[in-house]
Amino acid sequence: MPDVAKALWTPTGESIDNSRMNRFAQLVNESGDLYTWSINRPEQFWSLVWDACGVAGHKGERSFVPAQPGAPMSTAQFFPDARISVVENMLATTGSHDALVAIDEMGNRRTRSWDELRERVASIASALQNLGVVAGDRVAAWLPNSIEAIEVMLGAASIGAVFSSSSPDFGANGVLDRFGQIEPKVLFAVDGYVYNGKQFDCLDRLAEICKGLPTVVATVVVSNIGAIVPEGAVAYNDFVASGSNTPVSPQRFSFDHPWYVLYSSGTTGIPKCIVHRTGGVLLQHMKEHQLHCNIQPADRVMYFTTTGWMMWNWLVSVLATGATAVLFDGAPTAPTMSRLFDIVDDEKITLLGVSAKFIDSLRKADLRPKDTHALNSLRTICSTGSPLAPEGFDWVYQSVKSDVHLASISGGTDLCGCFVGGDPMKPVYRGEIQGPMLGMAVDVVDEQLRSLHDSPLTPGELVCRQPFPSMPIGFWNDGNVGFPIQSQPGPKFLSAYFERLNGMWAQGDFASWTAHGGMIIHGRSDTTLNPGGVRIGTAEIYRVVEQHADVVESLVFGQDWENDVRIVLLVRLADNASLSGELVADLKQRIRVACTPRHVPALVVQVHDLPRTRSNKLVELALADAVNGRPVRNSEAIANPECISVIAAMDELRR
Repeated sequence: MPDVAKALWTPTGESIDNSRMNRFAQLVNESGDLYTWSINRPEQFWSLVWDACGVAGHKGERSFVPAQPGAPMSTAQFFPDARISVVENMLATTGSHDALVAIDEMGNRRTRSWDELRERVASIASALQNLGVVAGDRVAAWLPNSIEAIEVMLGAASIGAVFSSSSPDFGANGVLDRFGQIEPKVLFAVDGYVYNGKQFDCLDRLAEICKGLPTVVATVVVSNIGAIVPEGAVAYNDFVASGSNTPVSPQRFSFDHPWYVLYSSGTTGIPKCIVHRTGGVLLQHMKEHQLHCNIQPADRVMYFTTTGWMMWNWLVSVLATGATAVLFDGAPTAPTMSRLFDIVDDEKITLLGVSAKFIDSLRKADLRPKDTHALNSLRTICSTGSPLAPEGFDWVYQSVKSDVHLASISGGTDLCGCFVGGDPMKPVYRGEIQGPMLGMAVDVVDEQLRSLHDSPLTPGELVCRQPFPSMPIGFWNDGNVGFPIQSQPGPKFLSAYFERLNGMWAQGDFASWTAHGGMIIHGRSDTTLNPGGVRIGTAEIYRVVEQHADVVESLVFGQDWENDVRIVLLVRLADNASLSGELVADLKQRIRVACTPRHVPALVVQVHDLPRTRSNKLVELALADAVNGRPVRNSEAIANPECISVIAAMDELRR
């Protein structure tokens, strides 16, 4: 367990007084604990968040309507009478200064001023309408972390279209597994991208993707590497220009109008399409940005992310606070490992967001940015994606900046936000997330669903006991969630989050409270893989591996390894096959092409048998528990438990 007794950073009295969290606390004017008040008075708390964070729109009289007795927690409503536009909120700032700055691996820098962005978004909204796009239609973007991705999202949201994105490193199958379910009307794609000095052409994959999306009426291609726009597609700049003479202003919609579709990791099949609501996600992000991360108007925020990770959606929302979003596309270590810190100095970044794995890699490389960079503007470093090791905390304060607020945060695609994270008014302790986010009734429970709040460092399931605004609307095509949105959640959605732990939201993380009321995340409690902070489902890998003639069956799990998680692929081979170097390379290449480079296992091991239930289903979670030193749950349901012991003792898993 980490040493949580040592405070690595304590905010000064001046910084506390000037924080937005402190200003919010003064508005509340409660003698008790602010967090406790926020979960005990949800109707007052969320209404005050709307006002204090400056949400534009019609709020309505009601801020919270609880679920009816016996109904699922997910049926609670927030701001049922509200009318809101995310675009109106995100483009409220005016002027010729930067709203967006985009920097690529090659060093190219582009910008959009607030006025330019507003004008282009209005043109895109018009161009989409000219194609027949109406509220509820889906607009899909297979784009890098670029200005164009944000412009398209805002243009779609202006007219109530539902936006969904995927990064261009996804293979055609991975894209179709996602976009194919939501049947987009318009597809935006990139011709190629550069990563780690290598150029990747996307047009062959785009042709395959287009064949698999029969509902698409127009494909718009962004020129990134200068390729010729395919026949039948439209060049992005031409598309924008087509709507410039008839600009469309953003429309207001209900609080629960769908904004985004994000995707689950595909653990038990193709990824689930998670439908996120307009007002809930925006309000959650504005609370997290302004109160927990202390983002101010005119700040400059950069989060290293792709469009396939929810942190892209989180980053884009800083526009609603009047902050500049700085986008980086490429390898964060090219041409040197200090590249992101170069950008911090060049762009005067105030908040830098990275993954815990990135911090760990710089620590292992003995990088010391404090010796080579000024970092004067940097006030906050956010870390997420996987648990940040205690040594990562040490490295930030010893090698980056001693007076920076290190906000380790944790949430998920499921809520497009955070359950636990930073607090600019409290100390940062080694190895510890500072505490739960305001308004989020987070807890850790044991197998009998008893709270472990008074049992510090005892691991249990991370849950949320009460509704929150960014609960998803549901899963697309889950019985009844399409458009228009209906009020009752579908069976798959309820099963995924609410049924397992007696109606509480089950996040699928192992966690423990600390003595300070902080939290430690220990990793996943389900079969989702999480290498480098990227959630990956085992089913996506199985579909590729088991097409190989030499593979009889396979099992994938995540092994805790060097402060991260590595993917281990176990294969049972045909009688005439052996695990040669050529076979390993072939399997890895197939996975890389069909899925993404992140899906490629770090280790491929041949086994003679795999653990299975008495109904002959392979057992991932029990094996992962055994290999990672955790108690094996539900062992009575396993037909061949001895197999788990044999695999857990294999030498290959110790090196």
